[in-house]
Amino acid sequence: MSARRTLGPGDLLRLGVFGLRTRPTRVVLSALGIAIGIAAMIAVVGISSSSKAALDRVLDTLGTNVLTATQAQGFSDVPPLPGTAVASALRQDAVLDAAGVGTVTDGRVYRNPFIPSAESKGIGMLAAWGDVPGVLGGAVASGRWLDTTADAPAQVVLGSSAARNLGIERVDAATRVWTGERWVQVVGVLEPFGLAEDLDNQVFVPRGLATELGFDGHPTAVYTRVDPDGVARSRDVLADAISPGAPQDVGVTRPSDALAAKNATDDSFTGLLVGIGGVALLVGGIGVANTMVITVLERRAEVGVRRALGARRADVRNQFLVESLLLSFLGGVAGVVIGLGVTIVFALSQGWPVATPLWAVAGGLGATVVIGGVSGLYPASRAARIPPTSALAAV
Repeated sequence: MSARRTLGPGDLLRLGVFGLRTRPTRVVLSALGIAIGIAAMIAVVGISSSSKAALDRVLDTLGTNVLTATQAQGFSDVPPLPGTAVASALRQDAVLDAAGVGTVTDGRVYRNPFIPSAESKGIGMLAAWGDVPGVLGGAVASGRWLDTTADAPAQVVLGSSAARNLGIERVDAATRVWTGERWVQVVGVLEPFGLAEDLDNQVFVPRGLATELGFDGHPTAVYTRVDPDGVARSRDVLADAISPGAPQDVGVTRPSDALAAKNATDDSFTGLLVGIGGVALLVGGIGVANTMVITVLERRAEVGVRRALGARRADVRNQFLVESLLLSFLGGVAGVVIGLGVTIVFALSQGWPVATPLWAVAGGLGATVVIGGVSGLYPASRAARIPPTSALAAV
């Protein structure tokens, strides 16, 4: 008697596909659970990676060599920065350029004199020293930066959010705003600041106009762009340079550190969402196992016939295991496609580069194979243990 031939991979694949095609609705619903879990994980990782790529692009453009000096935060009253703070910073060897701003507490800007004074839309006013957008890596969207010399004429430059709140997109010779009970010429509108978002809803004015509006002459922030090789050294000496007698009253920070901290926070949040996606994937795996158990019960007659015709237990087990693997893999492929689609749409809507790591795609598909194998192992083993006589009795 010739030995019974064991089913090859091609035979098992055809049998697996046939088994899935006979129950398309159940297959789609079972694969959907896997797809949702994989899509969630791919989308979360992809969006996080795209966000990081956008952040890296910002840092590459703006640089990490900007230091900001402000009034130190403490429990006691800390004196403001001296009026010579910007000039003192510029005298340091490692400082390439410096600029500063000072809060004009009572400064208010309106589109016209008929707007109630309380409706300022949160727009603040800052007196300016030097080229603030130049030091911070910003840019002028329309017009030019203002003249910050001591005898500069009355003029203003609008931050991006301030311009939007005032309904001004571009400037020309007729563009004016109402401040200090008079019209003042708008000479420029800025692009958003990547390293100092708090400046976007501000209006920048020369110190002469600021003084007329009650400015006390003290800068609230000094921005310095230093030699990239001397960032650490400059960070240590900048407070002494600005306030030699009381360096403890000056706080020095690097704006890019705040972006890095935000990135670290995003990483933690991403890990949480990936965990939620993993739970969804586990639920999908349980759904696949449940589907395969029901399939085995419904196909007892088929198993009996195949066993009676000479099929080995291993053949029956492998057949149902392949069906489980195919079911999970189809869900995984659908999940990868959906996750990539969500990532692309969201990243493009935010103006980010699309960046989905290959390991996430490979890991997602690998996870579906593992889930399919684990979910199908018990139902497949149960099918293989069905006696031919018991199975045939169900015919």
